[in-house]
Amino acid sequence: MIRIEGLAAFVAVVESGSISEAARRLRLSKSVVSERLAELEKALGGTLLRRTTRKLTLTDDGMAFLDRARRIMHEIDDARADMTERRQTLVGPVRIAAPVSFGRMHLGPALYPFLALHPGLELTLDMDDRRVDPLGGGYDAIIRNGPIADSRLVAWILAPSRRRLVASPDYLRRQGTPRALADLDDHRGILYTNRGIADWRFQTPEGAVTVRPRPALVVNNGDMMRDAAIAGLGIALLPTFIAGPAIRAGQLAEIDIGHQPEAEFIHMAHPEGRNPSAKLRAIAEHLRTSFGAPPYWEPETP
Repeated sequence: MIRIEGLAAFVAVVESGSISEAARRLRLSKSVVSERLAELEKALGGTLLRRTTRKLTLTDDGMAFLDRARRIMHEIDDARADMTERRQTLVGPVRIAAPVSFGRMHLGPALYPFLALHPGLELTLDMDDRRVDPLGGGYDAIIRNGPIADSRLVAWILAPSRRRLVASPDYLRRQGTPRALADLDDHRGILYTNRGIADWRFQTPEGAVTVRPRPALVVNNGDMMRDAAIAGLGIALLPTFIAGPAIRAGQLAEIDIGHQPEAEFIHMAHPEGRNPSAKLRAIAEHLRTSFGAPPYWEPETP
């Protein structure tokens, strides 16, 4: 007999790439996950995974069975979500990935009261500034600041996200304040690793213009970008949800070059083809309400 637990173990191992990582996701021991895989292979009468000391690879049988296993697990998830929606309760696991700075500063404080109201939810929140793959990572959704280029994902807008060019008052006294796009060529930039130097795009009457500053620091965390700008290393293009408090405290000064950075949004994205669960829809709606429109972290426009 094929057991659901075996299917879940098989899908988790394939998506995570290892038995140990699958065990962590499933909150089981590695031995239990291995036993469930062995039971599934015995029930199917074939080998699904080829195990070596370095990696796991799918056999031909495993590749053929994987899509069916995923569909079955998705059907079970959809059925469970339908039942909870009928009972108007939110229960069970949800796995979401989010960037570190936004998660620490805004996502966590918004989610804590929601989780307190719904004690049946089991939220796993993975904080990582890498651009994770929700399909390969086994996530129900990801939260991202900026564009969603992956056509396999369906993106919901949670809030608009404005970015500002900022630098410390000391840096601007030493290096001068840029007043136009061309002036940025004489300055050094603090850049976000996951976007690179092509990230500085501004809207002009002639269309979008990309500025490529000389890097002073390239890093994959928004908090460190802010701190580096406060330390006077260069100019940073930061979202207001990170830079806002430092601007209000006078640690950073906004730079007006006559053009605005390209508009961005904070998204929640889930894999295309999956019916989003009632849990995911409820979380998204709660976050929209908590962040507000415009979001509470935006400075007041003079």
